[in-house]
Amino acid sequence: MQTNLADFIKGTADGDEAEAILRACVHCGFCTATCPTYQLLGDELDGPRGRIYLIKQVLEGAEPTRKTQLHLDRCLTCRNCESTCPSGVKYGRLVDIGRRVVDERVPRPAADRIKRTMLKEFLPRASLFKPAFNTGAALRPLLSKALQDKLQRPRQAGHWPTRSHARKMLVLDGCVQPAMAPNINAAAARVLDALGVQLVLAPKAGCCGAVRYHLNDQAAGLDDMRRNIDAWWPYVEQEQVEAIVMTASGCGVTVKEYGHLLAHDPAYAAKAGRISMLTRDLSEILPAFEEQLAAALRGKIGERIAFHPPCTLQHGQQIRGKVEGVLRAAGVDVVLCADSHLCCGSAGTYSVLHPEIAHELRDRKLANLEATGATQIVSANIGCMSHLQSGTDTPVRHWIELLDRALSGAASTP
Repeated sequence: MQTNLADFIKGTADGDEAEAILRACVHCGFCTATCPTYQLLGDELDGPRGRIYLIKQVLEGAEPTRKTQLHLDRCLTCRNCESTCPSGVKYGRLVDIGRRVVDERVPRPAADRIKRTMLKEFLPRASLFKPAFNTGAALRPLLSKALQDKLQRPRQAGHWPTRSHARKMLVLDGCVQPAMAPNINAAAARVLDALGVQLVLAPKAGCCGAVRYHLNDQAAGLDDMRRNIDAWWPYVEQEQVEAIVMTASGCGVTVKEYGHLLAHDPAYAAKAGRISMLTRDLSEILPAFEEQLAAALRGKIGERIAFHPPCTLQHGQQIRGKVEGVLRAAGVDVVLCADSHLCCGSAGTYSVLHPEIAHELRDRKLANLEATGATQIVSANIGCMSHLQSGTDTPVRHWIELLDRALSGAASTP
């Protein structure tokens, strides 16, 4: 694709990156076949190729409109198009750049602006989100259906292992997961403790930065990333830990990109690169222990389990088959549903900002999951789990919780 960037962005870091991405696109259109919003809306401008054209026009000097902004907003950033693209177009980075430029030039309606401000100021602060979530969960029967969907009562975390092991790994607590699903990290800690690995929480680490960054408050998102690097660095510098474990794939894909996102920050570039290199999704850690898990768990989980791979895992991190491999090694009958590559509609804050599209994608996904005959659904990201659970009575949980319950001797059904 030929480009002629406008002076306002030509020669900048974002401009150089965007130009390289645009030039990689060959207009083939393979991406449209796997784009959820194109499938639902049937509009070329609501598919990756159309959005790439819109971004190109804006970066070349065309004046964006509210319609331009809406087409970019409706992208889930699922990055399925990246998995499909034969040319390796880094669409996710391009749409981040395009959204920032358009938001600088197109004022948002007041209601939209208020909603986005509340999300980016409230969700990343666990100290605010957790008490509000707990209050809302207690009052859930009195609330609207839309709020009830977001306020499923969390499973209690249970104990955190106290044994010390020579092998240690950091784990990110994150922002919303400690309130919505405190059992996930505790379950991961118990499973790894049984395998001789100690999970360590850095008290000052928090939101990975994705919430603010993808709501176009990129400066604040980068500050969240720097705070986490500062919290983790003493452990890394002193070689106290061998990895930084992510139990939420949405956080994992962001932390793995710290090195790229902070590459132009002289104070943090080297540290950010090191942090990204150490970051592993939990599904990248467990395969090394498959024999131990098989010996401990075989025959303990007798039901069929459906696995929903989050987009941030299979497209963002390009991790496929590892969760299923770990579960099968443990003797679990795990299946993928039809169209397992497609987004469930959660997509971070997307389900709040675009509920109609999000719910239609959720219902399609649930129909395919339920067609597998599975008695439980497992996933690897808190957003997907909460979104799917809002539309079904079938239990939806993190896959590590399944292993934890089996190791503890509890029944695998709730």
